[in-house]
Amino acid sequence: MKIAEGIEMLEIEGNMMGNRMVINPTLLYDGQHAVLVDTGMPGQLELIQAAMAKAGVPFERIDGVILTHQDIDHIGGIQDVINAVGKPIDVYAHAEDQPYIEGEKEPIKMTRERVTQMLSRFPEDIRPQMEKVFRNLPTAKVTKVVADGEVLPIFGGVEVIFTPGHTPGHISLYHRPSKTLIAGDATVSQDGKILGPNPQVTPNMEQALKSQSKFTRFDVANLICYHGGFCDHEVNEQFRKLSEDNQ
Repeated sequence: MKIAEGIEMLEIEGNMMGNRMVINPTLLYDGQHAVLVDTGMPGQLELIQAAMAKAGVPFERIDGVILTHQDIDHIGGIQDVINAVGKPIDVYAHAEDQPYIEGEKEPIKMTRERVTQMLSRFPEDIRPQMEKVFRNLPTAKVTKVVADGEVLPIFGGVEVIFTPGHTPGHISLYHRPSKTLIAGDATVSQDGKILGPNPQVTPNMEQALKSQSKFTRFDVANLICYHGGFCDHEVNEQFRKLSEDNQ
């Protein structure tokens, strides 16, 4: 789905813990370069390639990946993407999530105990396949560490917003030219309504709500939620109302 000039919201359908799920990585691009924001689950490379082809952007144009945070549905495809592009690319992330992305620390939501619990819920016929995925989580070297307020000099300016709570190093992105906010998992939406952080997968809700309130500082015309998709209906007003309700 084309959001604005040079911004495409990819719609990737897959299976998450036995449940159908649609996720929305974002593609930033121009005639020569492309940056993918989040890489989906393991095994979704072909779906991402197909979505990019549908958008008219060659997959080989990717020269950077921005990871909003460490969760598997955001970094699960990182090695597949790097290998398929076939050239060195930059991987952007916040310092707080860097050691989890690089595999130096155990992901906060995918501990060994948690993985064991999750695997027990899968049918026996697919459990070995799932165990192979969740016992060998994808990792990648972060080549560019980003910080709150930093403006990446790409595609007219992309501002980094540090939005911890969902994970310690979660970031969101604001594309200045199109007034597009790429929220990652800092908030979710449904049918154009902004719902706030998902409490079921947000360890620090107090921090997450404070992070979400940062969005009121921006003039947002377009919102992309990784879970929930696109919203352009009174986005600023919705964020202001949520901020007031959470005070």
